[in-house]
Amino acid sequence: MTETRRNTLSLIAICLAALMFGLEISSVPVILPTFEQVLHASFQDLQWVMNAYTIACTTVLMATGTLADRFGRKRIFVASLIAFGLASLACGLAPTTSALIVARFLQGMAGGAIFICSIALLSHEFPEGKARGRAFAIWGVVAGIGLGFGPIIGGMIVALADWPWVFLIHVPIAALTVGLSLAAVGESRDPQAQSLDLAGIATLTVAVFGLTYAITQSADPGFTGPVAAGVVGVTLLSFIAFILIERFAAHPMFDFSVFKIRNFSGAIIGCIGMNFSYWPFMIYLPIYVSVGLGYDSTATGLALLAYTIPFLAMPPIAQHLLQRHGARVVIPGGLFMIGLGFILMQLGSGMAGASWLTVLPGALIAGIGLGLTTTPATNMTTGSVPANRAGMASGLDVSARLITLAINIAVMGVILVEGVLTSLRAALPGSDASLLRGLAERIAAGNLTAAVEGAQPALTGSVVHAALVNGFGWVMLYGGIGVWILAALSFVVFAPARQARCAESPARP
Repeated sequence: MTETRRNTLSLIAICLAALMFGLEISSVPVILPTFEQVLHASFQDLQWVMNAYTIACTTVLMATGTLADRFGRKRIFVASLIAFGLASLACGLAPTTSALIVARFLQGMAGGAIFICSIALLSHEFPEGKARGRAFAIWGVVAGIGLGFGPIIGGMIVALADWPWVFLIHVPIAALTVGLSLAAVGESRDPQAQSLDLAGIATLTVAVFGLTYAITQSADPGFTGPVAAGVVGVTLLSFIAFILIERFAAHPMFDFSVFKIRNFSGAIIGCIGMNFSYWPFMIYLPIYVSVGLGYDSTATGLALLAYTIPFLAMPPIAQHLLQRHGARVVIPGGLFMIGLGFILMQLGSGMAGASWLTVLPGALIAGIGLGLTTTPATNMTTGSVPANRAGMASGLDVSARLITLAINIAVMGVILVEGVLTSLRAALPGSDASLLRGLAERIAAGNLTAAVEGAQPALTGSVVHAALVNGFGWVMLYGGIGVWILAALSFVVFAPARQARCAESPARP
């Protein structure tokens, strides 16, 4: 096999892995309303179907880099691909929601490992020059296709087959990727690899899981008293332990001293802002489009392209603006546009006779804002630190994104239910509180029919629909105002000096 052919096949393998990773983030939300009916999933279950994946990704990020450096990046990559294929099979065959959540956690661990190994393998296979830039550009485009076209791909799969195939489709793709990797990808190691920070990994995982669990279960009547206090206590202690471990460990997972670099801190706030608003709302937006607006799965996927596609076209423009105006203008400006998009979506969803067309302007602007923020934020997190700390900075970047995503999936879920519940209380005064909360959770999950059937006569379809729209209005308002606050904070934190030119990096969720 010639060197050119080997490099081409290895790039195809790594890009297929990026495609699978992106699809598992953006294609699954389209089928979430199905789980309420088919698997009898509760609203909290639907949140955990997504959060199990994101939290699991976070747990393995830094560990995978260390293990891959020590035992071989190709070896860990192939093992992760096999694990991803098996976990996807388990997701597709899951008989219950609990089984699906466990399988999603395993799938997320494998997906996070694949993502980290992909970057390391690309760096090794294409070490310099135009070939390196071309390889990373192609990888970034393919990853963006997985994220951007995931909704329509998921909707088409459901229309042509059934929901399990949204997961099962990854089994043959993973098998093909394993074959290409074994044939073409070269092995590489780092003889200077550091020891694994097991204590840091364990305490961070417990802290993130505990916080997410506490937010998700906060409305559950059983989550009170000693149980709630215990979860909050363990979460707080784990977070404190993580900070202490990373401060005093010989080989910490995260070096918090990089936050003294203002450009790095400003960029990290940009990473947090995108995953505070845009990406967690991606989990709930299909419910609004399919149930609130009455679209089928294929039409929902097509409609969501307006939300996901604009950011794919923006990286070249964002890079030009970064070089011309600096990160202090571009990143906060991109966050401001995301917030503006959310406010416009909130206004459009509240109009009489609201349709996707009334929400479309806000969706487009939010997508453009994401595209303006993603690449500059990635560039600054790695480009503002010394070269020998770029890997650690990249780990902090991805971890900040995924942790923020997991937490805000839970927070937006709570806000959605509370918004629906507030509308139901106004329409049905004097009703039983526990009954109304159960109805609110069903409505938030997208099951309007089940909410109306068997309920009191006053609970009409129009009341239920109005409650759903009100809940989503609250979520959009939260996303818009929250990201505006982060935009202002990012602007203040960034160093006022004009930023130097940064090398372009691929976009990430």
